[in-house]
Amino acid sequence: MSDEVIFLIVVALRLGIPLLIPRFALPAIVASLVIDAADQTIFQNNTDLNLDSYQSYDKALDVYYLTIAYLSTVRNWQSPFAFRTAQALWYYRLAGVLLFEITGVRALLLIFPNTFEYFFIAYEAVRTKWNPLRMSHRQIIKLAAIIWIFIKLPQEWWIHIAQLDFTDFMKDDIFGVPVDASWGTAISENLWFVGLVVVVVVGAGLALRLLKPRIPEPDWPFGVDVDAHLDHSVIIPPPQPDWQPVLSWYMFEKVALVAAVSTIFALVLPDSDLSFLSVVAPVAFIIVVNAFASTWLARQGHTWNTTFTEFCAMAAVNVVSALVFIALVRQSDSTVNEAAAVFFVLLLTLIVTIFDRFHRSEAGEKVVV
Repeated sequence: MSDEVIFLIVVALRLGIPLLIPRFALPAIVASLVIDAADQTIFQNNTDLNLDSYQSYDKALDVYYLTIAYLSTVRNWQSPFAFRTAQALWYYRLAGVLLFEITGVRALLLIFPNTFEYFFIAYEAVRTKWNPLRMSHRQIIKLAAIIWIFIKLPQEWWIHIAQLDFTDFMKDDIFGVPVDASWGTAISENLWFVGLVVVVVVGAGLALRLLKPRIPEPDWPFGVDVDAHLDHSVIIPPPQPDWQPVLSWYMFEKVALVAAVSTIFALVLPDSDLSFLSVVAPVAFIIVVNAFASTWLARQGHTWNTTFTEFCAMAAVNVVSALVFIALVRQSDSTVNEAAAVFFVLLLTLIVTIFDRFHRSEAGEKVVV
């Protein structure tokens, strides 16, 4: 298989699998997480590709799949308290990533840990067998605190402060073999590790058996289809209208979210020397123009039959805007990777489209508890 085919398959998976998160939340976000962790290893072991530019795309794709995960909470999380908790965790992390890209201070990623991702996974894991509406406010806060303090802070320190590589650490410091040795060689020379794994598995099984009496009875058989487990038996307010006032919380959040994500994308563009200020103005202008255009069309009675048609229409507008931006950059002293700019504009268009669709059709379905 050629290097280009492997690259296209991996990138297609990184772009396509997150689109399943709104419907199949748990397996889709876990798959996105696994592919994010494995993609560069796949390239290094199976291709001769130069991965210098891919580092920038990798950062953007991380923000991309987590943004879709956040937007799926708008569609699926019927507990307002759980939703607001996830919303706070998401925007807190997003602010940290934005500050890191502006300043380059790695400690910011420890101060602003990615608690949202594991909180999302834990909440959706509950949904596989139990109705998450049963979770009290105290349980939700406790879950977020445990993930923040005992999981994410150590992980963020390991990755961003100590900057340790798990593979190198295990092989060099734990197994005592060269870092280029295979895992088969490392384990065969350290059979104690197999025994340790057996002990851990047995211990976990015993712990689950002891905790079983305290685990509540399932509300439904195990399943990962979110739509099958949404509670439609309660009285809910009607969905929001197809248009929103330009001066509204809806529009403020939309501008804030897309501006932050856009700026992060622009700052990680490969072969680009754009500054923060040179990015914010055009991004804000494009967002506001999009907001006014979509609001005006909705007020005229125009609606989109499918998400795909709305995406195509908005993509046409935004690609033209991106080309205008590229033309302006060419007239200045700055440089920008034009192919990467168009790629990121299409990602942003997808995010804006999903934001609008989920808020218009689903935001009214939150249960007041």
